[in-house]
Amino acid sequence: MLFGRADRKPIHIADKEVKEWKYTTCGYCSTGCSIQVGVNEEGKAVASRGNAKADVNRGKLCIKGIFEHELFEASGRGDKPLLRDKYYEPYQETSWDTALDTMAEKIKEIQDKHGRDSFAIVSTGQILTEEFYSLGKLARGCIGTNNYDGNTTLCMASAVSGYKRSFGSDGPPGCYEDFEHTDCLIAWGSNLPEQHPVIYWRLKEAMEKRKFPLIVVDPRVTMIAQFADIHLPITPGTDVVLQNALMHVILKEGLEDRDYINAHTNGIEELEACVKDYDPVTASKICGIDEDTIRNVARLYAKAGAAMSIWTMGINQSTHGSDGVVGINNLALITGNIGKPGGTSLSITGQCNAMGTREWSSCSGLPGYRMLEKPEHRKEIADFWGIDEEFFPKKRGLAQTDIFPAIETGQIKGLWLIATNPMTSMPNTARIRKTLEKLDFLVVQDAYQDVETTQYAHLYLPAGVWAEKEGCFTNTERRVNLVRPVVKPKGESKPDFWIFRELSKRFENGQKINFPETPEEVFEEMKELSVGEGRTLEISGMSYDLIEEQCGIQWPMREGKHTEKGDPRLYTDGKFQTPDGTANLIPLPFIDNNERPCEDYPFWLNSGRVVEHFHTRTRTGKMGNLNKFSPTVYMEMNPDAARELGIKHQSYVRLVSRRGDAIVMVQTTHRLPYNMVFIPFHFHDCINRLSLGLLDPHSRQPAFKQSAIRIEHVDQEEAARLNVERREF
Repeated sequence: MLFGRADRKPIHIADKEVKEWKYTTCGYCSTGCSIQVGVNEEGKAVASRGNAKADVNRGKLCIKGIFEHELFEASGRGDKPLLRDKYYEPYQETSWDTALDTMAEKIKEIQDKHGRDSFAIVSTGQILTEEFYSLGKLARGCIGTNNYDGNTTLCMASAVSGYKRSFGSDGPPGCYEDFEHTDCLIAWGSNLPEQHPVIYWRLKEAMEKRKFPLIVVDPRVTMIAQFADIHLPITPGTDVVLQNALMHVILKEGLEDRDYINAHTNGIEELEACVKDYDPVTASKICGIDEDTIRNVARLYAKAGAAMSIWTMGINQSTHGSDGVVGINNLALITGNIGKPGGTSLSITGQCNAMGTREWSSCSGLPGYRMLEKPEHRKEIADFWGIDEEFFPKKRGLAQTDIFPAIETGQIKGLWLIATNPMTSMPNTARIRKTLEKLDFLVVQDAYQDVETTQYAHLYLPAGVWAEKEGCFTNTERRVNLVRPVVKPKGESKPDFWIFRELSKRFENGQKINFPETPEEVFEEMKELSVGEGRTLEISGMSYDLIEEQCGIQWPMREGKHTEKGDPRLYTDGKFQTPDGTANLIPLPFIDNNERPCEDYPFWLNSGRVVEHFHTRTRTGKMGNLNKFSPTVYMEMNPDAARELGIKHQSYVRLVSRRGDAIVMVQTTHRLPYNMVFIPFHFHDCINRLSLGLLDPHSRQPAFKQSAIRIEHVDQEEAARLNVERREF
């Protein structure tokens, strides 16, 4: 007997006619999936698959990785340098020599007239580590500007700041394997199933083998919150209050690890004095979590044999982002949950190589987590590069979020953007647009000619994308993996490494500093610089061939003192990168400086990711198999609030903030409280027209997630027409 159609047809998967599978590493998020790209007889990339031998993903890929081979042929790629005198004039094609000669001349002209720091550089988390190191040489050692930063300030700066404040150094102390050992997990503002699907698969697999409580802190009922044992729908921006309340309960009930505190931390008296003011009753009125739940969560966490926390942008993108990270670290330290299996505070990084730029780009200091503020570090790098140590500044310059206001005030006259697009990624888009118009000289270096910021550039440099190049990425768990080139760069586009090397020849110090000819030679130089007494970031035991053989290696990996896969955890000996070797317990009094809903702007505006897209859709928005699932900007809204305002599901509305407005389609859902809306941040003409972007005082990271809006009715036909035009653009 047949059920269903008698003539049903089986699904056939088209034969891609792959001739060879090439090893590489995924270039989207920070998970660090090992990937194989299939090429056909003509050398064209036609398929992608996960590497079954890799410990990170074990053959799995998310939807973005499955279609990653389509990147090479995506629309909008640039293949020739373009030059013009004024940003509003037509571009003219030019040669690489003319482009780089012009760029060097303009930089020198601006610096001679206005000072070395009047030219700024903003980099990315997307290029290869060897390219980051070479750019650092160029920026710090040749061009000499101190206003040099990366767009990771928008996503991971608070994690960096928090790690440095607590442990004395950047670097996530844990790893994915900790899921398999933990007895309690708190996810702070992290929606793994949509942000990092393969990491979520690792977590889900661990929970299926050995059940442990999953606690999710998030104002929205995210996908991971739906699967959690306990969901804490916190009031936006009040994570520090909840953390202090949890510590209040732990210390009051004697659930702390006093032996660990005494042996490996400092500052416990000040911390205890601070958290006394955050009893669960008082805290509940601020953070919106009831007092009994606070006590229950504190006990679950503190009594677990091993407990860990993970977080992403829900913590970082706040005016209290750095404090939120320190609060997570405080919780781990007072319960002895650092440096042991299943006990860690693990930041889940955003971009594929945000760790690589933190480690080697010299954005916030000098390579290998060295600091400009330390004379011995300046001398060590100056001697290694063969230049005068006085060429280096004595402290870090402006962060990305401070560079743009400095353009407004005339302090900065020239800007070089590398694989970053502030017209879509920075808060308050209208302000950024006017800021870019003020520049005397703007260079955009990107694989895609159609990024919005090229509208204001004087020079466009076409760069290779992802696996058109060779080098390394470092993932969330400090695992270094290799990107092997799959195809050649498109047209006359060049690897970023080549561009940095060629530009260096046009500066005086570029004649003194050695810029190796290949990325592998750069890696060998980095290995040499990584060696040092007590240095955590050591890669001296790695090589390209060994990295590929192991499908990624975690640092530290010291030559002659390592396993073949490196060390999975930091601080296992209880020694930290502080002057006295102990971790800092830091009191965190809560200062409420958020923009809050009011009578004129009665809704919280929240933002986050969806699984189909990556960042500002420069890549995923051009891939039909990804874009068709999420082709247009939309807003999630509570159905009761929508009903009261007379708003229907799938109708259009206008959102208005104190900064601007945007038109979106409404999706009603009970995933949100009555006074909140949620918008995916991937759509360039929406979320950042509205967002506030107040800065965290420690990390200078913007508070994308705590702003207020109102909702207005619009003409539906006009809104639909505008939406179609936007999608076609």
